[in-house]
Amino acid sequence: QVRLVESGGGPVPAGGSLRLSCLGSGPFFSFNAMGWFRQAPGKQRELVAAVSGRGITNYGNELKGRFTISRGNAKNAMYLQMNSLKPEDTAVYYCAARRGEEAETDWSLYDYWGQGTQVTVSS
Repeated sequence: QVRLVESGGGPVPAGGSLRLSCLGSGPFFSFNAMGWFRQAPGKQRELVAAVSGRGITNYGNELKGRFTISRGNAKNAMYLQMNSLKPEDTAVYYCAARRGEEAETDWSLYDYWGQGTQVTVSS
């Protein structure tokens, strides 16, 4: 059974930085592409960034340049470096993984999910 555990969230002032981590466990062949999604209160879940098994990345609208997604060498770890944070980045951030190769932007195409980590950016 695949398990995803996020860490690194918390409160941060506007303009600050955070680095989220996601560690996957279970059969490594069970997931390939991974991604970060976020959901703010009253809003739909949205793509932050995703990375394919071959390292091809997709970013949510206007996030590339401030956010950087990466994977560890063993491919069971994924990271999200978030810089120049804004209050509108406040949300629960979820780690997700899928058996397919492509870094899909649609959250419904992901097979496994972490519990989420809260990021709160104060103005």
